[in-house]
Amino acid sequence: MDERKLAVLRAIVQDYVGTEEPVGSKALVERHNLGVSPATVRNDMATLEEDGYIQQPHTSAGRIPTDKGYRLFVDRLAEVKPMSPPERRAIRHFLDGAVDLDDVVARTVRLLAQLTRQVAVVQYPSLTRSTVRHVELVLLAPTKIMLVLITNTGRVEQRLVDCPSAVRESTLADLRVRLNARAGGRRFPDVPALVEDLPSSFEPADRPVVTTVLSTLFESLVEQNEERIMLAGTANLTRFGHDFPLTIQPVLEALEEQVVLLRLLGEAADGGMTVRIGRENEYEGLNSTSVVSVGYGSGDESVAKLGVIGPTRMDYPGTMGAVRAVARYVGQILAES
Repeated sequence: MDERKLAVLRAIVQDYVGTEEPVGSKALVERHNLGVSPATVRNDMATLEEDGYIQQPHTSAGRIPTDKGYRLFVDRLAEVKPMSPPERRAIRHFLDGAVDLDDVVARTVRLLAQLTRQVAVVQYPSLTRSTVRHVELVLLAPTKIMLVLITNTGRVEQRLVDCPSAVRESTLADLRVRLNARAGGRRFPDVPALVEDLPSSFEPADRPVVTTVLSTLFESLVEQNEERIMLAGTANLTRFGHDFPLTIQPVLEALEEQVVLLRLLGEAADGGMTVRIGRENEYEGLNSTSVVSVGYGSGDESVAKLGVIGPTRMDYPGTMGAVRAVARYVGQILAES
């Protein structure tokens, strides 16, 4: 598409997002410095409609973007709208007060919903993509140990270990040191192979206890229910009722399905900005929405994703800017924690 028609499409998207009204050629000429005559704008709009980038709703004289039009608009964005200095300070101040990982996630999802006025989704850091920061072993009773696993993202997993015999403090201290020496800083999937031979290095009488502790540790490392997400701002969708063709119900039902939300966010390993528009979303109930998501992490590697869900009539530059900025700050907080 040539730059002139792209400029007309951009103007239509911007006006429709801002006014919620179908856009006519007269309004485009009046509001935007397109540098061409009204007749040329009408011809360009006719071409854009013929090519499927805009459409005429009902019998209105104006046009609105299609999913294909929004897709081209996003793909050809000159720049994502940056956060203003006051907005950046507000983000930092709001997130800096978090006391632990649960609080970070809760604050992040509320902040995203407030910034974008849409539905915000934040995935907890994936254990399979995390590294071990520390393993703590606390003797609670002669045969009961508390195992505490702390990740590089600040996630804390606790497990009670019932041992087959009484545990000596010296054995526990020795196991703690050896576990951290081998597992500290290592990725979760790599840890079992690094510590599986530990029992053989202990006295025969202590080996059943060491084996039991390791068994519980392995269960923590391969936790099945690790894919947790938090949602906020569902009520924001009520502001966009007319943006959903028939009813908002399918959207609300989809948001209740955690598996659907995880698929929407995509793989944590793919940490780049992703924008899925309308029917690009596999779940039929979300065909009238767009999803903007990006990865976040405590270093260069993404450990989870966050994003927003809203109608296709979305302020894409502003939403993408907000999602990217929040992800960056969350990553910094995790790195500093």
